[in-house]
This record gives sequence, structure tokens and C-alpha cells, in this order.
Amino acid sequence: MDIRKIKKLIELLEETGISEIEIKEGEESVRLSRHGYHMEAPQQLRYLPQTAPQPAAAPVAHHAASAPAESAQGSSEAVPAGHKIRSPMVGTLYTSPSPEAPVFVSVGQTVKAGDTLCIIEAMKMFNEIEADKSGKIVAILVNNGDPIEYDQTLFIIE
Repeated sequence: MDIRKIKKLIELLEETGISEIEIKEGEESVRLSRHGYHMEAPQQLRYLPQTAPQPAAAPVAHHAASAPAESAQGSSEAVPAGHKIRSPMVGTLYTSPSPEAPVFVSVGQTVKAGDTLCIIEAMKMFNEIEADKSGKIVAILVNNGDPIEYDQTLFIIE
């Protein structure tokens, strides 16, 4: 395995806080761990899944009309009716392409299918989340910089 790949894996461990990673390429494999282990007791090594970050407190409202939906994200009666745009991954949500740029969308804005709604950063990869339906944004249930979970509702389109 190329030493540059191993260095990238080490950087990944440091940046993400992952405690252990094992990569196999054909017959070659490498295991990197933040925690040392003893060669005489390898059977004690176990895969310990990373726990997802706990959801943050209710997000601050982007617009007065969407405040009830945001304060009770988990209850279906508080979320406005409409098409839900859900997160396809775990990561960190960004509402604009850079800190000084304007937000992609805001409540009340009309979007077309394929328009970028936000970016989710996962493992240093920036993934654009696009509208899968045309309509008007009636609620934004997340804030810039929020940790996002898989299948979490991000936007409501009417």
C-alpha cells in the first residue's frame, strides 16, 4: 500500500476523531488505531461503532412562519404539511457555499427540481443537496453548521 495513502488515513483519523480504521486493498491491509493494543491479545480487539452526535437543541427559527416546526422537529403535528427533503447522510450542514456568500434558499423562496438547497460535509467531502421537487420552501428545519443525521428532515417544500 502506498505510504501517501497511509498518511491520508492518519490525517483522516486526526480530523474526524475516528478511533480506528482498517482498509483492505486486495491482499494488502492496514489497520490504524488511536488506542494502542497488545500483540499478545489480539482477540480483545472489537469493532466499536462511532456513536452519532446527539441532536442539538431546537434550532433557531429562520422565519416566524417556520418557528413551530423547528421547535418540535420530532412531532409530526408541528411540522408544516408538504414534501420533506431529508438528509441522505450524516454530516455537517452548510446553508451557503462559503461563509461570506448568501444562503442557497430561504423560507418563501420558490425552487425548481435540481436547485441546490444546502451542502452537507461528510468526511471532508462537500455534497450538494438538491430539491427533488419544484415548489415553495415553507420551512427550514436546520441551521448553518448543524450536525445532521441520516434521514433527518431538512426542508419542507409545498
